[in-house]
Amino acid sequence: MTTLLRNYWTLIFLFASLILHAQESSEKLVYKLNIKKEITKATWRQTDQAFYAADSLQADVFLIHMNTYGGTVADADLIRTRILESKIPVYVFIDNNAASAGALISIACDSIYMKTGGSIGAATVVNQTGAAMPDKYQSYMRSTMRSTAEAHGKDTLIIGTDTIFKWRRDPLIAEAMVDQSVYVEGISDTGKVLTFTPTEAIENGYCEGLAENIPEVLKKVGIEEYKIIEYEPSWIEKIIGWLVHPMISGFLIMGIVGGIYFEMQSPGIGFALGIAILAAVAYFAPLYLEGLAANWEIMVFVIGVILVALEIFVIPGFGIAGVLGVLIVFVSLVLSLVNNVNFNFENVEMDRIGVAITTVVVGIFGGFVVSLYLGSKMFSANSGLFKNMALKTVQNVNDGFICVETNLFVLKGKEGIAQTVLRPGGKVLVENEVYDAVAEYGFIEKGEKIVVSKVEATQLYVDKIE
Repeated sequence: MTTLLRNYWTLIFLFASLILHAQESSEKLVYKLNIKKEITKATWRQTDQAFYAADSLQADVFLIHMNTYGGTVADADLIRTRILESKIPVYVFIDNNAASAGALISIACDSIYMKTGGSIGAATVVNQTGAAMPDKYQSYMRSTMRSTAEAHGKDTLIIGTDTIFKWRRDPLIAEAMVDQSVYVEGISDTGKVLTFTPTEAIENGYCEGLAENIPEVLKKVGIEEYKIIEYEPSWIEKIIGWLVHPMISGFLIMGIVGGIYFEMQSPGIGFALGIAILAAVAYFAPLYLEGLAANWEIMVFVIGVILVALEIFVIPGFGIAGVLGVLIVFVSLVLSLVNNVNFNFENVEMDRIGVAITTVVVGIFGGFVVSLYLGSKMFSANSGLFKNMALKTVQNVNDGFICVETNLFVLKGKEGIAQTVLRPGGKVLVENEVYDAVAEYGFIEKGEKIVVSKVEATQLYVDKIE
């Protein structure tokens, strides 16, 4: 009896396991990606991450929830290539708009579903002001749209005794979404860039059906039971998006300027230089990943900093190298904030250039102001945070302290030889001793005879003996 009961419950358990397994196996894993902003370098980067995650999870469906007016063609092209190469079926739900680059991405998907009132098309390549780009850009976009439509192949139709092959998505229609001169009989007139409503898209093979939400889309593709995993940007992506904000860029510029200023106030290489380097990396790295800062712009910034350093530490005075270095640093910081291609600003809005210049000017000016303020507070001998690093003792004249060496005064009127070139600073040899000196008038070449004309503080001033 006990054995029969044991066998009975074993059969019940096995039957329940089979039912549970059957239910689990019928559940589809849907990986969802939202494209609801302008298509940029970040969109491509996040799309690539989403596909990698979907492949790792062995998702059954990759679903794009789209609402965009477009973006950069280069990044959209990378996304559409990734879609065409995907082994997982890719569906797109157009929740209102799939314009320009969004249309290219949508056409690459295996199935397109649109919300009532939505639209797809208007893929003419335009600049930031909305003006159409030259024909070489349009030609590339026409070819890309056409080849994307062709990638979905042809359907075979049997009409009577004839076998007809019809494009699943007509390449000519895709081309008409870019070029207003393309004529498609019964669909598009010349002089108008083609844009489809949902009904028009369905009639012409550019939409598989209407849907009001994600569950309706999945139901139309035959998925009743499913689990949705939605892509969430990583913390790195969120930090990148935060760092490229103009306000944060301004603060980072302040960090660069402030770090360099404090480093110049102290001997050796210290903490301040580390802050400046960290701020520079935080400024340029996200802009580089976003496709704004190019390699040459970063190199120009480094060259500018080197010129400023040479002017301060190597070349006396403040001349061409210093001015050129400051100008180069300023230009590199501005260019890294705008989407220029080398020195071609055809696709850059003037407003964007204005924001970039304002950000850099405010950042540099603010860096100097904050540095001066913090310097006076942090190194205050009485209450500064680093007061122990500041000199507190006062050496009064009444206590016998003087600020110059008295033996230098006896050199006034003495003759000697220029030990180095004086331009105007250098070294001189007077009474077999080498001293630092400054030429009072013009430059003095090495080996020329000199006379000490005056002594001020600890500095000798000399004239050339004719």
